[in-house]
Formats: sequence, structure tokens, C-alpha cells
Amino acid sequence: MKKPIILVTNDDGIHGPGLRPLIAAMQRLGRVVAVVPDQERSADSHCLTLHKPIRVHALGPSLTTVSGSPADCARFGILWLMKGNADLVVSGINRGYNLGEDIIYSGTVAAAREARILGIPAIAFSQEPDAASYAASAACALRLARQTLRQSLPKGVILNVNFPKSRAGKFRGIQAARLGRRIYSSSISRRRDPRGRTYFWLGGKGVKWIDMPGTDVGAIARGFVSVTPLRLDQTDGESLESLRDWRL
Repeated sequence: MKKPIILVTNDDGIHGPGLRPLIAAMQRLGRVVAVVPDQERSADSHCLTLHKPIRVHALGPSLTTVSGSPADCARFGILWLMKGNADLVVSGINRGYNLGEDIIYSGTVAAAREARILGIPAIAFSQEPDAASYAASAACALRLARQTLRQSLPKGVILNVNFPKSRAGKFRGIQAARLGRRIYSSSISRRRDPRGRTYFWLGGKGVKWIDMPGTDVGAIARGFVSVTPLRLDQTDGESLESLRDWRL
């Protein structure tokens, strides 16, 4: 039986702590090709490098770095290195959750989304940010990847998976969940550098969760792995019907 061909990518870059555990797990499932950014590209969202060259460096027969975004990595890996022959794309394991609104900013999720745009089933994996070990997450990622290849995903759908902190290398279970709410600080800090010039810092302090049952945030809060199907088609059907009644 032919082994599946799997593309591994991420947004934490070549030094991301979740990269090699994910590669090792996927190698138990099939042939792995890894294409990752040459530096951290967190919160790059779905940007593509269109106005400057992309530099590519092969670090081995199956590991390549790209001077672009996570979406660039997925696109280059699928179209150039694999000639469209990938069976599955896995992105991660990201250092830090991608829950609720995080998916809008996430390079991890964007890489999976780009793969799905190109017709390849894809999963984004993220985990509790302070956990030292990625072993439990990688083992669960293998199970979910294997099941995805068996079941297949609906057209235009990717999976967004988040792992909570494990206890003795185990999770309470896996829950299918919708997106929840994560609320970031809205403050912007104005500061001065050592030369007296003004600069601004957009990142706020901490993140608040709205713990609602049935959501990815709720699952993580209770120690469960959350699995959320995301659609490429973001059209809101209810609003579309309402718009048809507008006098435009």
C-alpha cells in the first residue's frame, strides 16, 4: 500500500519547538517533506510574498526553509517541491493556542488554509504555550492525521486543533467544538527608544477568555483537545438573504 505524502509547515520557523516532534510523528504515517519559514512569522495571517524575491535553502533531503510567510511555505511546498502530489498538510505544532479570533491572525492556520485552497486536506495544530513537552500533542496529532486520511475532509474545510496542558502525557479527551471568544487588550503603548525617538507597541497585556460550553475555548479550559472545522467560504447566509432585501 502506498504511503501518504505529508507536507509539514509552521509559523514558528525552523527553530520552533513543535516542528521536529510533529515531523517525527508524521514520519510514522508516511513520507514527510517539511517547508518552514527561516524565522518566526507568528501573526502573519494569510499574507503572500508578491513584491520581493523568496529565498529558499535546502537543509536536507526533506527539510527546506523559505524567506517568506507560512502561506508561502505551503504554496511553495505543494506546487514546487511536491508538484501537487501531497496527500495531507499539517501546520504546527504552534507554540501557543489558536482559539477563537486567533485564527484570523494565525500564520499556522493560514498555512493550512492555503493548502486547502490548493485542494489538499490540511490540519493546523497548536498547543498550550508554557508546556515544555510536545510529545503528547505530537502523538495526538498523529491520531488525528491518520483519521483525516481515512475519513477525508469535506471540500473547502480544514481542521483547527488545540492541545491543552497534558497531565502525565495524557489529555482528558478530544472534543469537536465551534470557535469561542478570545479578547485581547485594545491598548497601544507609546515609548521612546534610547535615542529619544518615538515608537509604538501594539501588543497588549494578556488575553481574556469567554468560557462557553461547546467552544474551543471551553474545551481547552476543561483539559480537552479541541477540534474545530473551518470553512474557506466565509459567506454568512443569513446576512446574504437580508442584503437581498436592501434597496441598492
